[in-house]
Amino acid sequence: MGRGRQFLAARVHQSAQTLLATSVIPGKPNQAAPWVKAVANIPPAEILTRPYPIQHTEPKDRGRAAQRPRNLFRPTKIVHPEDQLRQDFFRDHPWELARPKLLLEMDGQDARYRDWSKGLRQPGMALSGESVVQRQLWLMEVKGVSKLRAYDLARKEFYKLRQQEEIERRISVEEARMYGAYFGKTNLQVGMELEDGVYEGWKTWATEQITKLEAERVAAYANVVDVAEDKAEEGAEL
Repeated sequence: MGRGRQFLAARVHQSAQTLLATSVIPGKPNQAAPWVKAVANIPPAEILTRPYPIQHTEPKDRGRAAQRPRNLFRPTKIVHPEDQLRQDFFRDHPWELARPKLLLEMDGQDARYRDWSKGLRQPGMALSGESVVQRQLWLMEVKGVSKLRAYDLARKEFYKLRQQEEIERRISVEEARMYGAYFGKTNLQVGMELEDGVYEGWKTWATEQITKLEAERVAAYANVVDVAEDKAEEGAEL
């Protein structure tokens, strides 16, 4: 396998030094490009595959095929504990993915300011499915609660807070309307109007198609009757 591999990149620093010394590249060795010094300090790796980990247990099949390492050229799959929890939550609550997400961070260390022992409400973080995932993970790792039990506890807190948000929103709308505020159509109303418009357009198109087919059927029937009458007249003359 080593004969077919090219290691020219590993000798790029040596080649650059040789070219500088022979004046092929203008300049002096001490006035080389910045990347020459960087490559000298951090040379490219000469190992094309990751080291095969030591096997502490003997395989069941001691054959040659069983001991052959696999997937040395594939990147290692990175798996986090939250991945499965996040997948379970959004599978049960797909509409939570439609809510807007806040992606802005102040210093990139916002996760250090979260204390999931205090519940789903966290400073600077809107309530979302990620809150349930982190709360469930904290219950599992710190409190030792089972996965299903932690999921139920986190979901109950989430539903309660969502209900509070909905009640607060309705009260705010009622108070605003009492003081003369006017709100436009909701997303549901706009969607229903668009759906009704498409349905009415379809009814018009369907009516036209039915009328057209009926006219073609009547015309075809009339032609058949005329042909039959002509044949009858020809037979009577004969």
